[in-house]
Amino acid sequence: MNRPDTPGFAPISRAYNRVFKPGRLSLGLVAPLEAYMIEEMPTLERHMERVKLAEELGFSAIWLRDIPFSVPSFGDVGQIFDPFVYLGALAACTERIGLGVASVILPLRHPAHVAKAAASADLLSGGRVLLGVASGDRPEEYPALNMDYDERGARFRDSVNYMRAAFETNPRFEGLHGRLNGHLDMLPKPVAGRIPMLITGGCQQTPEWVAEEGDGWMTYPRNPDVQGSMVAEYRQRVLDGGGTDKPVMQSLYVDVLAKPDAPARPIHLGFSAGTGFLLQYLREVESLGVNHVALNLRFNNADIETTLKRIAEELLPEFSQ
Repeated sequence: MNRPDTPGFAPISRAYNRVFKPGRLSLGLVAPLEAYMIEEMPTLERHMERVKLAEELGFSAIWLRDIPFSVPSFGDVGQIFDPFVYLGALAACTERIGLGVASVILPLRHPAHVAKAAASADLLSGGRVLLGVASGDRPEEYPALNMDYDERGARFRDSVNYMRAAFETNPRFEGLHGRLNGHLDMLPKPVAGRIPMLITGGCQQTPEWVAEEGDGWMTYPRNPDVQGSMVAEYRQRVLDGGGTDKPVMQSLYVDVLAKPDAPARPIHLGFSAGTGFLLQYLREVESLGVNHVALNLRFNNADIETTLKRIAEELLPEFSQ
């Protein structure tokens, strides 16, 4: 396939540079790597073995969720484990795959704790941490932590600025979360000097702030015409703000059917389909300017190991880096 000859994204870290390539699409996975229905909890059986298998097969990243509380109306508990504890465990049993969080709910955590945890996991993994950041979409969690849901936008923005400062040496910063006076330091530092932070959605910020302050943008699947327009508008805002090009990634729920030519049927934020349709869809997404798709197998009906191998054999060669 002919791909546009575009300049590279600004290099940040080992994982960021490997996962995101301009004009190209890479494939990752969302943990847990198992199927579970609405109001069910994952068993987490063979979860470490499956992540190691994903790395062996060539998937570029594994993405964890930050879900502090089980909220029945939300209907998803994610991988259950605290993402930073899980990142540490994955760092010890993998060597190459990117280790992402999609996404850390910044207003519910102090940014000093997020910065230290992320930098620790990044050092333990050799520079493989990718940090999606979000303002949160579950109002029920905020009273449990004595936080004001309506203030999450301001807290999110201050957290991003605090963390960027904390990654510097003897930082100076003053904001909603505290004051760094230049006479103390936070250790360890990330391998590359900072952790890439990708903004999820709008995070109660202006579109211009999202484009200028993030190292990339995370979004959901949409109608191709709408998605293409939104990606183009995001990139134009990046350029208008004086920045260089930045990556865009999206999630996609998939139920991969055994017959490659099986027709597509819509499911929540994705498709039940054979690999033929999925390949066509991913090629289209790539042409729209999306650089990474994180596949979620939560609603997959086939054996997970079999599905991982099927995707690796029939789809990954088209999108290998």
